[in-house]
Amino acid sequence: MSHAPPRTEQRADMLEAWRAHLAESRRRSPHTVRAYVATAARLIDATGAEGFGAVARIDLRALREQLAARRAEGLGNVSAARELSAMKAFLLFARAQAGVSDPALPRLRGPRLAKGLPRPVTPDDALNLADAVGEAADQEWIGARDRAVLLLMYGAGLRIAEALSLKAADLPLGEVLTVTGKGGKQRVVPILPIVRAAVADYAARCPWPLAAQEPLFRGAKGAPLGQGMVQKAVARARLLLGLPPSATPHALRHSFATHLLGAGADLRSLQELLGHASLGSTQIYTRVDAATMLETYRAAHPRER
Repeated sequence: MSHAPPRTEQRADMLEAWRAHLAESRRRSPHTVRAYVATAARLIDATGAEGFGAVARIDLRALREQLAARRAEGLGNVSAARELSAMKAFLLFARAQAGVSDPALPRLRGPRLAKGLPRPVTPDDALNLADAVGEAADQEWIGARDRAVLLLMYGAGLRIAEALSLKAADLPLGEVLTVTGKGGKQRVVPILPIVRAAVADYAARCPWPLAAQEPLFRGAKGAPLGQGMVQKAVARARLLLGLPPSATPHALRHSFATHLLGAGADLRSLQELLGHASLGSTQIYTRVDAATMLETYRAAHPRER
């Protein structure tokens, strides 16, 4: 593609509007904001789009050419899938800014990933998955809700049923949260600032009254949110990002445990955080971590190639 670059001021204004939307309206992580703004900048420069109206008219061919150009630069499958997801999100934003009535996007499938052994998602993939679920929702409050649920699972190690059992009385979340798990067993888990912010963002956007003893997370019609809706939202986002089928909601809790273990957490502490009745249930993560390290070794060691 060879186009005249857009005027500097107009380009900067578009990128700033996109950045503000991601950071302030959608509350995306700084990592995601940087990546999505960089993708938008590349797309604007490649197509020479002057203003949101021009961006809104970007077609399938232009998207395919831009993705091919990025692949030629050495972009891997997973990164290419994220690039495509970011381009689509920017096009949706541009169409809203330009007042385009038809929100349908050009249909372009991401690269197919080779299937491997089930494994925990990486920290970046966990955050990208939560952000992608939020972006893909039909309504902003629903996106904020789904993102909050997933961050509770990855950031605090909650089971999906535990996250959905939270009451409005648990608000505002503090630095720790008392969770009731299987068999009525209670445990105390730390709540990271990003998780607290995500839950607070959802609560502020939720259109349904949040009475103290009512479920915190609600469905589109106000009923308690079911696990199936979260699983479907993750499945859609997983396809957008090109993540493997093993990237399920439960995989986020699985990843929470594996990443803590890899960072030096001891098994007893991990058992308490996960709410496992026996240490044997927690020891599976030592095998998973060893398998991950072996896979990394085989990929990197010259004699294994």
